[in-house]
Amino acid sequence: MSEILLYYRRPDPTTWVYLSSFLTIGLYFVFRRFWSIRNLDLVLLILLAPGLLIVHEGYRRQFDDSETIVQHAADQHLQEDSNGDTDPLEKLPFEAFTDPSADGFERLLLNRGTTLVSQSTDSPDGIPPDDFEIDTATSGSDQAASSTSGDQAASSTPGDQAEATVDETLAESAARYRSIRRFGFIYLFVVEALLLIRLMLDPLMVRRPLLDPNLTSGGLTFIGISMFVFMMANVVKSDSRIQVTQGPALGPGYALMNMLPAIPTRPVSDAPGGVSPAQPTNLSPAQQSLARVAKTLAIAAQLAIVTGIVLFGNRHFGNLKAGVGCATLYLLLPYTAQMTGRVDHAIPAALLLWALLCYRRPLIAGGFIGLAAGLVYYPLFLLPLWFSFYWQRGAKSFLLGFLATLAILVFALSLDQSASLSEHLQRMFGLFNPNKDASELRGFWSLGLEPIWRLPVIVAFVILCVFFAIWPVQKNLGTLLSGSAAVMVAAQFWHGYGGGLYIAWFLPMLLLTIFRPNLQDRVATKMVITKRGKGSSRASDSTGTTSFASGT
Repeated sequence: MSEILLYYRRPDPTTWVYLSSFLTIGLYFVFRRFWSIRNLDLVLLILLAPGLLIVHEGYRRQFDDSETIVQHAADQHLQEDSNGDTDPLEKLPFEAFTDPSADGFERLLLNRGTTLVSQSTDSPDGIPPDDFEIDTATSGSDQAASSTSGDQAASSTPGDQAEATVDETLAESAARYRSIRRFGFIYLFVVEALLLIRLMLDPLMVRRPLLDPNLTSGGLTFIGISMFVFMMANVVKSDSRIQVTQGPALGPGYALMNMLPAIPTRPVSDAPGGVSPAQPTNLSPAQQSLARVAKTLAIAAQLAIVTGIVLFGNRHFGNLKAGVGCATLYLLLPYTAQMTGRVDHAIPAALLLWALLCYRRPLIAGGFIGLAAGLVYYPLFLLPLWFSFYWQRGAKSFLLGFLATLAILVFALSLDQSASLSEHLQRMFGLFNPNKDASELRGFWSLGLEPIWRLPVIVAFVILCVFFAIWPVQKNLGTLLSGSAAVMVAAQFWHGYGGGLYIAWFLPMLLLTIFRPNLQDRVATKMVITKRGKGSSRASDSTGTTSFASGT
């Protein structure tokens, strides 16, 4: 945006947290009713930002330290190597320049950094084998044992000493910033637990007075469009140096989508405006094409989310201002600015939102749910809730749309020769042993806690999904909305590959739950359109609009 706006600088994430929090309070806080559920919801939304900042600050600091250490080692190696004509960093693969928000990047930096110093002439391309890994604890103990042995220290070469120094420095950096990220994840889980309780109590809140934002629809629209343009410009102008290839580290999911890189839109250096200094980037044409596809999908997904929220408010709430206000709040939140370019966050969120938007047509809704479940696996656990909603009307159409979409995805996987179809299906449907080693996980469950504790969390999650199938007995659009958001919030606690950070999976549904009116009359028997009948007439929609306006 600096090419268009004179002296424009991207705001620091912490600065944007303060600004967005003040804007959120000014635009949506109900000052005339201080002790209201709306104000409590706004406080919980604002409290998500500090946890995100803590987690990503731990990644950013370690990323900067690791780059500095590796660059320093590379410079020393270049001076000692009389035959070195190129910068050793240019020999690093694409994955070495990672997004600091991606889980598990520390292992890659450890591997690449040590190999950068210790690479031999037997490897002309400078790329180490894939199975070469460094365990932090083992590395530290080996170094301690090595330091106590005088004979080994005396006989070590300068190259070995340099390698040990880099290993020790990187290991200390990883341990120091791992504790920062652990605290950030715990903070996020506490706030998300409060949000889960709020969503589970939502069906009991029958009286829902009309509380419009403190700004006109025109002002909200202007702010929302401006925010969207700036965020999408950040995606387009993002630095490919810190794009990370998302592969098996993402865990369960669709193999073809996991090939797409993440597009970082937050600063990763202390340079003004978050503009990182120039670094060598040798991306192959295939990697450049994947980056362009990822940017296009990220922009399209964010546009679908914003458009879907506005349409939901206008069509199902009968209040365009509520939809515009909800969409603007989504764009104002710091999470949206930090994760704008993450396709694995935005695409499932857009699909789930549009499934709710098309709830009156179960065939289309089932297709959207099936596509979301096929891409990231976790929406599969929404099936008990959605089937119970459509049980009296539309269940067969919903199942048909769901299975048809999954069949198309499986057929597309059969065309991919990178792995066997059985391996693709195993990853797509999450057919893994949940009791994995911590080294195979990412995020909170790789930061010291024994992965065995995931098992009771998974059991509690399954019980919660079954519970939503039987409660409340009479389901309507409001319970479907809050229940879907609650399931996706609960999935964060056992998500082994960054759980807690995938806020987009429930954020649009959470915002709509906060803004929704009384939707008790929106039940499947009256509203669902099937082949045999048209469902309710327009009178039902007008009834819902009247109930919203009256504040019931």
